[in-house]
Amino acid sequence: MKAKILILSMLLLLALSCKNEANSTEETHSSSKAEPKDKLGDLKGTWELTGFYNYKNNVVVDSFKMNPDFRQLKMYTDTKVMWCKHRPADSSEWFGYGTYKYDGDQLTEVLDFGSAVMNEVIEEKKQFIFELDLYPNKFQQIELDDEGNRIYSENYVRVE
Repeated sequence: MKAKILILSMLLLLALSCKNEANSTEETHSSSKAEPKDKLGDLKGTWELTGFYNYKNNVVVDSFKMNPDFRQLKMYTDTKVMWCKHRPADSSEWFGYGTYKYDGDQLTEVLDFGSAVMNEVIEEKKQFIFELDLYPNKFQQIELDDEGNRIYSENYVRVE
């Protein structure tokens, strides 16, 4: 229960730090589906969070672009993942480190440790499973509910 509250609080913070771009929902979502998936693609590299999609009935109903003052990066090696968030107005630290694997359309991250805030989450839940839409230079990690319905996605572009 504590982990759910903490995760919901994190989502609320993310939503409040983002700028609503409802007009771009259709354009952004449809353009990502027009590109072919890179079935031999690789997550190795550095990625930056560009925005979010909110889903209802597995359809994008809203999108948010990142606030320019807020940054989140993910770095993948052959087997390790590390992510960090930077938000100048917030003194709390946000980062996590662990292992990952992906198989087709599923990404699994298992966190070993993180910032003080993330360590509280990790005590309750170490493994995070997402639906994965991977393209050559962008990807979406999509959170699913207990019934397999899409809730929201974090959308990343390749930096390196």
